Amino acid sequence: MSASKQGILASFDYLDSAVDAIKALREAGFKRKSIQAYAPVPEHDLEHAMGYGQSPVRVFALVGALTGTATGFALSIFTSMDWPLVVGGKPIVSIPAFVIIAFELTILFGALSTVIGLFINTRLPHLKPLVVYDPEFSSGRFGVYVSASEEKVGEARKILADREPAEMREDPEGVANV
Repeated sequence: MSASKQGILASFDYLDSAVDAIKALREAGFKRKSIQAYAPVPEHDLEHAMGYGQSPVRVFALVGALTGTATGFALSIFTSMDWPLVVGGKPIVSIPAFVIIAFELTILFGALSTVIGLFINTRLPHLKPLVVYDPEFSSGRFGVYVSASEEKVGEARKILADREPAEMREDPEGVANV
């Protein structure tokens, strides 16, 4: 049986302090799932500190586009073979004529799978509201939320306090743990 979770929210005035706090937490053994970062604008430094690599959404787009291409050619060939119509002595399966359908389905399936991949990777819709949030994170501050067991919450508190946050709050129930 796992110990109950607690959370700490630290608010920083400077990006470098938040990045240093995240790096220190990662070096101390905190997993990426237990750390959340908040920023007023997208910051690549935070993404690198959190350990994010390249987005997996592009794989969804590629697989969807290839599936659309294959579906376009398969649908066109199937319908030509099922209802053959010889026109001017041309072959029944004429690939150049099917490229347009394949292209259109490539774009359609690629776009739809990109949207699906986006929803899957961002875990939308977010059914649990984020209760630990500060409106200052939209105005210029940077936030770091750490969810940890009761044994490790003291270590997380010390790491965050060493980076001199503007404000630190406790979340005793760990309700913002995703």
